[in-house]
Amino acid sequence: MSESVYRCSLYPPAHAPGSQILMRIPHNEVNLLDRIMVMTSSMFIVGSPLWVPLAYAWAWKRWKRIPKDEKKRRAIYASMLLSFVTFAAIGPYRSPSVGRWIRLKKWQLWKAWLKFVAFEVIADSPSSLNDFDFKHNQAIYAISPHGIFPFALGFAVLPELASRVFGEFRPVVATATSLFPFLRTILSWLNSVDASRPSVDQALKEGSRIGLAPGGIAEMFEGYPKRGTHPNEEYVILNSRKGFVRMAVKHGVPIIPVYCFGSTKMFRRLELPALEHLSKLLRISICVFFGSWGLPIPVRQRLLYVMGSPLFPPNAGSNNTAEFDQHVDALHARFCNELIALFDRHKESYGWARKTLRVV
Repeated sequence: MSESVYRCSLYPPAHAPGSQILMRIPHNEVNLLDRIMVMTSSMFIVGSPLWVPLAYAWAWKRWKRIPKDEKKRRAIYASMLLSFVTFAAIGPYRSPSVGRWIRLKKWQLWKAWLKFVAFEVIADSPSSLNDFDFKHNQAIYAISPHGIFPFALGFAVLPELASRVFGEFRPVVATATSLFPFLRTILSWLNSVDASRPSVDQALKEGSRIGLAPGGIAEMFEGYPKRGTHPNEEYVILNSRKGFVRMAVKHGVPIIPVYCFGSTKMFRRLELPALEHLSKLLRISICVFFGSWGLPIPVRQRLLYVMGSPLFPPNAGSNNTAEFDQHVDALHARFCNELIALFDRHKESYGWARKTLRVV
């Protein structure tokens, strides 16, 4: 969606019949300071997978250039570098209490981002708002798609404004995020949950509300320009993703399907199959992507969250029985069908009437 589209008609005249707007951030309130904050933070946070390794390599190279006979100077430099790396890796500031103390969710930065993406949330079935407390009841927010960078999940959990709709929840994040100090710090302040089965199981057992992107980092590589894909198709990887459904059935926690229109269009990527295979092998995301001016700054794109009704799991009993697996398969099929239905009901109002959602 180009900038000219923003100036002409950012919001549709009406959403799908029966839906209800829960929050809308006016797009025309974004100013120069907001744009500067978005660009700077994106370079700093989104671009960290590039500049953090380069910074470490530069520091290492500087140390190697110190003459070997200057042992004292080399020792001081090495100690400083090791201290910085250690502090960045295991610093005591990584605590949810620190995030609350610095009022992370109330930062003006996130308000700038919400204006930049013209953040909007609608309920597909307003009647469900009366039957279920979306802001307090335990639930699993399943937000699709992941995108090249998980903006959809991020903007649902980070800003205080978003919590007025989604409530407070803990984001489930890939283990690989721990490799990037600054991103890891923010996620620690949010009391994030590692995307491992034991960690998610424990979080739900403690009564936590969680949010995740079911397709995970694999969705970074799905969609156009990948071979066999089409520009008028959006893709979500769900056929092999049943772990979050198993957790929902095991703990009796409902799943809330959410589709975020526009989250796949904020960055573009180079199609390099070798990197995709390497990423799957190492279980980390290695992707060459770019946005505005070829930098890790996203293209301005409206994000429309469509929130479906909660999908309640049946009482399945033991999780090691054939009956339990049948309940998982049934709930998984319901989730996939509901996500497609959300997309189809609201794609025209977003301007994507010709697009199709493919579950792979």
